[in-house]
Amino acid sequence: MADEDADREVSVRGDPAEMDLEELREEIRDIDREIVEQIAQRTYVADSIAAVKRERGLPTTDESQEQAVMERAGENAEQFDVDANLVKAIFRLLIELNKVEQRESR
Repeated sequence: MADEDADREVSVRGDPAEMDLEELREEIRDIDREIVEQIAQRTYVADSIAAVKRERGLPTTDESQEQAVMERAGENAEQFDVDANLVKAIFRLLIELNKVEQRESR
């Protein structure tokens, strides 16, 4: 497990001690764009799930799936040494936004 964790270690693209403020800010801008890109990709997949649910007459909400997502979010937060409560709050928001979109599309 330790080797797996080492493979997933988060790092900046350069040595922060050798980067100036503008380079660090540029890195933040790149990361922010990547986060938004991943949210867009997640939303697209969630919309596809909503379409499958509609076709099969399944309910919008799946409590067991939501719980699994939240557990996974907490585990990922711990793995990357990020505040699990913060990460779970972000995922709760993502889930709620997807549910609203699913309800509106029915």
